[in-house]
Amino acid sequence: MESAGTGRREDILTDPMRTKGTAFTAEERREYGLLGLLPHTVTTLEEQVGRCWGEVHRQATDLQRYVYLRSLQDRNEHLFYSVLAADVPTALPLVYTPTVAEGCRRFSALWRRPRGLYLAWPDRAHLPEMLRNRQHDEVDVIVVTDGQRILGIGDQGVGGMGIPVGKLSLYTLIGGIDPARTLPILLDVGTDNADLLDDPYYLGWRHRRIDDEDYHAFVEDFVSAVEDEMPDVLLQWEDFATPHAAPILARYRDRLLTFNDDIQGTAAVALGALQGATDVAGTRLADQQVVMLGAGSAGIGVMEMVRQEMVDEGLAPDEARARCWVVDVRGLLTSDRDDLSDDQRAFAHDPADVADWGVTGLPSLADVVEHLTVGVLLGLSTAQGAFTEDIVRTMAAKVDRPIVFPLSNPTSNAEARPADVDEWTDGRALIATGSPFPPLQRDHGEDVPVAQCNNVYIFPAVGLAVTAARATRVTDAMMRAAARALGDASPALSDSRAPLLPAWAQVRDVADDIALAVARRAVVDGVAPQASDDELRAAIRTTRWAPGY
Repeated sequence: MESAGTGRREDILTDPMRTKGTAFTAEERREYGLLGLLPHTVTTLEEQVGRCWGEVHRQATDLQRYVYLRSLQDRNEHLFYSVLAADVPTALPLVYTPTVAEGCRRFSALWRRPRGLYLAWPDRAHLPEMLRNRQHDEVDVIVVTDGQRILGIGDQGVGGMGIPVGKLSLYTLIGGIDPARTLPILLDVGTDNADLLDDPYYLGWRHRRIDDEDYHAFVEDFVSAVEDEMPDVLLQWEDFATPHAAPILARYRDRLLTFNDDIQGTAAVALGALQGATDVAGTRLADQQVVMLGAGSAGIGVMEMVRQEMVDEGLAPDEARARCWVVDVRGLLTSDRDDLSDDQRAFAHDPADVADWGVTGLPSLADVVEHLTVGVLLGLSTAQGAFTEDIVRTMAAKVDRPIVFPLSNPTSNAEARPADVDEWTDGRALIATGSPFPPLQRDHGEDVPVAQCNNVYIFPAVGLAVTAARATRVTDAMMRAAARALGDASPALSDSRAPLLPAWAQVRDVADDIALAVARRAVVDGVAPQASDDELRAAIRTTRWAPGY
């Protein structure tokens, strides 16, 4: 057999979607001109996975493990996803939250090779050309950020690219989206992070962020270019600051197949956990007074989905809104405040509602919990320790099973530690968090895992659903269908001591059930072609990509 030319062997060895590394067989090594370029032993994929996990465990820090895994992804995509799939619970916090936060902080220093597209303001006249420079022509899912509000660590400029890269890895790992059909994008519109502007190694456009008029024009030009180049793609907005996130979603949600994961994905996973919690507590969500600490786009998004679910459970819209209370850094949102956005104002209470509380100024979180029978306390404030012992004990004195979700990321920004909430409520609280925490330790020696309201339960399944069903829009009802399917999978429904959300080892199986629920709802909402459940299941199976040689 005649060996291939140099160009061919270099292509197959360096193409991360085609290489097998040391798993090329003897016959393949001859066929592709690789004889002598690899060590003699032919290994299996399973052996490669074992060797890689050995390297992961030998790294000294989680950041080093993150860098190693990202380098592996650059070298060999099939091996990378096989490694992640072999131990999903260990892999998830390494390739995404919380480790990705440090990866974003140190993005410029850790730069290895390009992945995705960097669309910078100074190059705005060339947006269509830049989109055409993407590595793969056919794209099913785009995740885009402008790097302004990365997790709980703020403006990271070009370093925000770590988020779309990480998110799309989970679209593939959990949702089975072909990695060659994904595209991470960073809109580089400058940064207001002084440390980055002063950093001589910063790789982004070294300029303060452009103003809103230019900003929205740039986003419009980007969307128009995407419509022209990839009209059927799912476009997910990620980690945009509150003043931009909701307006962008409102502007484009009826024009594109698009959603905002921070607003809608966070809301859906929180609602899924809430449905499991209310079932365990023996109540309905519509019967609860729900309090949210945090009035950013994520917090308001959660409350809007809670409100919609209360309406679905039978409340009138005004009755549902009256049971939703939102507190920001200043205090309770009230209609006499002049600093609220339209989305925030939708949850503002009339000052007369709290006039008899005897509070001077805006009621605080402690005032709200003291004067209401709060059944659900949610936090998306990034205010570490804001759920104090006094607040939690006051709440727990009024309800049998208090539902307490400190959802802020990363771990250091959580409103409370689950172990403290568990202690303060004598083990009665139903708890879910936004970041990973150690299991709760019980007196009888049983450790109880803490449910993590990670959006990974939702967005990969949504991507799988819309791709399989050929949906043209993402509706609110589709996201609530995802939440209900997640709630139906709660282990706590069969064991009240179990976590409110499925174990990470089960998340890929759960994704198929959620995808079916979302796809079914897309058909009902008229945004996907007519299809039976059997046809949708078959489409989901066909769409799902799996790593392997």
